[in-house]
Amino acid sequence: MTYVVSDIHGCFDKFKALLEKIRFGDNDVMYVLGDIVDVGDEPMELLCDLSMRYNIVPIVGEHDLRALKLLSEFNKILTEGGAPDPEIMGELTEWIKDGGAKTLQGFKELDSDMREGIIEYLEELSLYEEVEVKGHKYLLLHAGIADFDPDTPLEDYMPEDFLSEALDPDREYFEDVTIIAGHTPTYTVDGADHGKIYYGESGILIDCGAAYGEALGCLCLENGKEFYV
Repeated sequence: MTYVVSDIHGCFDKFKALLEKIRFGDNDVMYVLGDIVDVGDEPMELLCDLSMRYNIVPIVGEHDLRALKLLSEFNKILTEGGAPDPEIMGELTEWIKDGGAKTLQGFKELDSDMREGIIEYLEELSLYEEVEVKGHKYLLLHAGIADFDPDTPLEDYMPEDFLSEALDPDREYFEDVTIIAGHTPTYTVDGADHGKIYYGESGILIDCGAAYGEALGCLCLENGKEFYV
């Protein structure tokens, strides 16, 4: 089966419970639509777990991209020493205030090889994935597509274009493709059921607000079944 989940935000316990609930096995595939880190209690434990799973495909979110930049800089300080750049220190301070404290603390507790491994894993996160299940085409991404033009190939967009603008689930971006995105907690969407996956005219939002007291939502693409933890 093919599963899609988003915005786990360090909620490792919910993620493990979800895997048990769907009976996730070696022949299944799961796409994680970004914002793996920050906010929740165990972002580094979650990252380490995901990095060892061959059948989980991660997509980058803005929290992950910021973590990559700042953890890379922090790792240089740890390994090379010297005075940190004041601008980087300012960004670290803002990141910590914005949910990055647990991510940074967890990173500090890793040994040098594991820190390098986490940085490499974050560097490899894709911007989007194109998937076809039972003849239906899906575009999986974290947020939306800024300055969208149907004549522009996806590979020609800049990375920030997939992270800076939320998906409009009622807009038809493509005639024969359903976009599934996270980023926007569904409890903020007018007309959405609280803490549930939201279906628009041509897009699906699956960030149900797991890190903010709501459920971690998951969608199976083969049968449309929803799962919540």
